[in-house]
Amino acid sequence: MSKIFNTTANCIPEKHYMVDLTERLSKIRKMIDRGDYFTINRARQYGKTTTLLALAKIPAKGLSGNLAGLSALERRFLRG
Repeated sequence: MSKIFNTTANCIPEKHYMVDLTERLSKIRKMIDRGDYFTINRARQYGKTTTLLALAKIPAKGLSGNLAGLSALERRFLRG
């Protein structure tokens, strides 16, 4: 299956063209591990939800599970 440009929902790397989030996710994860405050504030179709979903898959320092410490509502949002 060839990749397509996605403008309607979360991007899936195997299905959609997208930028490499590796460096951005690494910086955000370091901020979280230090306890820093951050925001993701961008216009429509910039990748905010895709970034948060990818971030949820990276284990947090000192936590046993990726979604540990989140409320039920936050877990439900991240799982889709």
